[in-house]
Amino acid sequence: MSGGVDSSLSAALLLEQGYEVVGAFMKNWSGGAEGPRCADPEQAGESFEECGWKEERRDAMRVAAQLGIPFVTFDFEKEYRALVVDEMFRAYAAGRTPNPDVLCNRFVKFDLFVKEADKLGCDFVATGHYARVEDGRLLRAADENKDQTYFLWAVPPAALSRVLFPVGHLTKLEVRAEAEKRGLSTAGKKDSTGICFVGEVDMKAFLRARIPDVPGNVVSPDGEVLGRHDGLSFYTIGQRHGLDLGGGPARYVAAKRRETNELVAAEEGHPSLFRGEVEAAEANWFRQPELGARCQARIRHRQPLVGCIVWPEDNGRVRVVFNEPQRGVSSGQSVVLYDGEDVLGGAVIQ
Repeated sequence: MSGGVDSSLSAALLLEQGYEVVGAFMKNWSGGAEGPRCADPEQAGESFEECGWKEERRDAMRVAAQLGIPFVTFDFEKEYRALVVDEMFRAYAAGRTPNPDVLCNRFVKFDLFVKEADKLGCDFVATGHYARVEDGRLLRAADENKDQTYFLWAVPPAALSRVLFPVGHLTKLEVRAEAEKRGLSTAGKKDSTGICFVGEVDMKAFLRARIPDVPGNVVSPDGEVLGRHDGLSFYTIGQRHGLDLGGGPARYVAAKRRETNELVAAEEGHPSLFRGEVEAAEANWFRQPELGARCQARIRHRQPLVGCIVWPEDNGRVRVVFNEPQRGVSSGQSVVLYDGEDVLGGAVIQ
């Protein structure tokens, strides 16, 4: 129970379905970019004050008390820093754009959390994710706008059979209405945003707490110098805002040339902004497709599904060829593969 409306209603629905329910809160982060050792607002920003997790925990405790269920707290801060945040900084420093929500689901929510549930003798674990599980298959949520399966592709398949997503068949409006009907204190609470468990932050300021500026030139695909950048680590492929190039046509980050420390920015529609295929690694399969199988892919959350052909390999790598070239493909992000409603699996774009 995170303190939000989705997990609050999930607990209520499970009770009504006859489950014996234990509410569990995960404390994964406090302080600044270095964790509690670095809560200096001058370095990391006011959003990193330690009280954030305490307020969320209080909200979760209130709902647990309303429902009359036991409540426990798991402290995964050390593991979260090592497995999610440190890995995120390493990837950004190397010029990639990682997805901390995927890492959190893989290593914390559906690994460490499951192990703690085992110690309590629980048969299942449940969260407020918008997704569905049926007959061991991971399916897209009923609410396409809230579907979170893009972030769930790396859940260990062995854990999936024990996972419940009680609100996956509901829309967000229905979730709030059902929570209101039951008088849950979180019914009208605003959704959380930003980095998983860290919150809504200025990403550039967050990264600067541990990654130094390495200025260089912003250039066009043809090599014309357009301006200066603060460091390749602070920019994402496809990014438009924050380039500070002055007037002229809008430009988007097309590539990072690490050998020359140049950031390539291209105008709308330029071929350098698109990729027709990707190589990905660290694949996790719920149902591995055949070589050359046709399916659908998504390279970012909420992106419409696009047709593709896939070639999975035994070494955890997969080649994905899109029916149409895709814009803003960034290494470190995820490519998630679907067969209609079914999530086949996913991998990390190289």
